[in-house]
Amino acid sequence: MAFLRAVFRSNVYRKFGISSFHITQQGINSVRVKFSIPPASIGCNTFKSTHAASAIGYDTAVEGKSAQQHPRDPLDLTFEDHVASFKSKTTWEILRAYIVYTMCSSEYLVEHNMTLMKISKRLFGDRLFKFMMKSTFYGHFVAGEDQYKIRPTLERLRSFGVKPILDYSVEEDISQEEAERREVEGSVSEAGDEKSQGTIPQYHMDKQFADRRYKVQSARTYFYLNEAQCERNLEIFQECLEAVSGATFGTGICAVKLTALGRPQLLLQLSEVIMRTRKYMTEVLGGEGNVLTHHVHVEDLEKKFLQAGLEEETVKKFLKQLTYDKEGVIHLFPWSGIVDENQQLSDTFRVPDLKTGRMVRLITQLTPKEEEMFRNMVRRMNSLCKTADELDVRVMVDAEQTYFQPAISRITLEMMRKYNKDKAVVFNTYQCYLKNTYEEATNDLEQAKRQNFYFGAKLVRGAYLEQERARAAALGYTDPTNASFEATTEMYHRTLTECLRRIKDLKDRSEDARKIAIMVASHNEDTVRFAIEKMKEIGISPEDKVICFGQLLGMCDYITFPLGQSGYSAYKYIPYGPINEVLPYLSRRAHENKGILKKIRKEKKLLLRELRRRITSGQLMYRPRGNYVPV
Repeated sequence: MAFLRAVFRSNVYRKFGISSFHITQQGINSVRVKFSIPPASIGCNTFKSTHAASAIGYDTAVEGKSAQQHPRDPLDLTFEDHVASFKSKTTWEILRAYIVYTMCSSEYLVEHNMTLMKISKRLFGDRLFKFMMKSTFYGHFVAGEDQYKIRPTLERLRSFGVKPILDYSVEEDISQEEAERREVEGSVSEAGDEKSQGTIPQYHMDKQFADRRYKVQSARTYFYLNEAQCERNLEIFQECLEAVSGATFGTGICAVKLTALGRPQLLLQLSEVIMRTRKYMTEVLGGEGNVLTHHVHVEDLEKKFLQAGLEEETVKKFLKQLTYDKEGVIHLFPWSGIVDENQQLSDTFRVPDLKTGRMVRLITQLTPKEEEMFRNMVRRMNSLCKTADELDVRVMVDAEQTYFQPAISRITLEMMRKYNKDKAVVFNTYQCYLKNTYEEATNDLEQAKRQNFYFGAKLVRGAYLEQERARAAALGYTDPTNASFEATTEMYHRTLTECLRRIKDLKDRSEDARKIAIMVASHNEDTVRFAIEKMKEIGISPEDKVICFGQLLGMCDYITFPLGQSGYSAYKYIPYGPINEVLPYLSRRAHENKGILKKIRKEKKLLLRELRRRITSGQLMYRPRGNYVPV
């Protein structure tokens, strides 16, 4: 089976327009092949083979028109245009949305939603329960049960100028005790949880916060079970990539979480290495910040080490592994080797100690089995990025807790360096409720510039605010979060402005502005308006394809659809999965909507306006049919 998957992905088959395939449970005699046109054969949205386009359900009469023949609506920046907001919906879908938002306004229903859903399932039976869910929460927030049933939703979104970010939203409904057990087992080394001098408590597991769902509503959580489970997660993500490729002609994105692909202990240890390296550079050179920001040269380090009495042979061996350019040292360790080659982590993260004159290890000891697990995690991530590159779609790596994030960002940046050579295939995520977001994003932008790869970033406010504050207070380290919503907004706008400034610099130097690609992932109107006004101010147009916008399916349609229909690059985050298995996701969506009642009130008001308009104009049986083409 794996061999056949590889063959069908090969360049030979892609040359003839076969981008992916699916083998059903009946076996090889039931192979279903999805056809799409290789990117090289697409120009100005005109397809050379209407058969291939028809095979995936597109209206080729619409898709075959030139860009000038497609509408571009004026954008109302007050986001009060109810016609533009809901022209992609049937009247029943508008009514359903209003019912769902009304239910989300009920504190009792939201607080007890999971219990009520389970009672309803027992009371009404599986078939009637599924009908009820499709008529309410599931139908509103989830696109369908599998990658085939979501196709009509993806195609309709595209016809109204909106592209997908796919997310297979199945979650295990496990108890707190089971979550804690898995996290403890998955976060502590077989050699023990070493907390010797120099280790940082923030990057060690604490049983009080072992259930990572604690105080988190809007982010999916994976708990490590075993390597086989990680392999299954890999296959699910690969199916997401294939679904994106088959339905969007390379404009879609697949969202992934690195904690789904490996043992959390390894992310903790790698994150601690990164933070200990920053402390080490502070001790060696003074000042603060990571290696990149010091602009220190190899000769300066050599002089410093030799003056401290280290052996010349030891110093030269260490300096040989450094990554540097004319501006100075970029990395102390061969990160590219960690991603591409079979190196032992325990041997890699060693630095000269100025006090003892010896090489010291910055990572706590790993067993051979744990070394293999790290290789497996990187292999899985590498496989996803390679598949995305071959299918001409994008991978967006979600942000997670701060004690995992340094490792996640480091691995993601290495995948960028490897795969973002000609375009932004891999995107990292930056949570703007953190105090260091601007610094981290700026440093990563600088690294992309100095190592010459395309930089992709999704900017979000963040999903773990309450948990991060509670953990910092309990464990006694500095709270990493901004003090207020206003401070978070300022951080978001500051980081976005810096990205836009660098894009403008690229344009001014007649370089490829697409070397920086940013997604403004926000349900906040003010932030979306800020981004659009800044784009206009510095001369960045939607056609430059460097800025896009994203919101969740079933939330803030009054922002997403007017953007897409007016020519901006707009995305919907599309969850999918079997009804019974996405109940934890639906529960979180209900809680999240409760927390943004102001937005719900506006959306309800616009839904009612559109409902009245359709009733008075005799359009109750309105059938959406768009002919927009996404940027």
